[in-house]
Amino acid sequence: MATPQRGDTNRVHFPDMTQPRLYRLVAADGSTVSSTTPGTLGGHRKNRVYGRLDCKAARRALGTGRSYEQQRVFFADEATAIAAGYRPCATCLPEAYEQWKAKSAK
Repeated sequence: MATPQRGDTNRVHFPDMTQPRLYRLVAADGSTVSSTTPGTLGGHRKNRVYGRLDCKAARRALGTGRSYEQQRVFFADEATAIAAGYRPCATCLPEAYEQWKAKSAK
């Protein structure tokens, strides 16, 4: 290894910075899994609701404090969210919510 030159004493060499970023997603069975692909839908664990990442209701709730953030979960797709027992958000997925509501009423 070469001797550090003047001015290089604060530099740190990281040989392997190519590892992909991992995201925590909820699987169909409700367990947490690591994925190299970010989730396409967000949800709230306590309320068992899923919706789009740009949902106005979720953004508003995130702005109120950490309690919502601590219950936030992510899903790879809608089928996984449904299989995990979550329902569609009435704000950002109104059509899917109405279908869910009609099925639940039966």
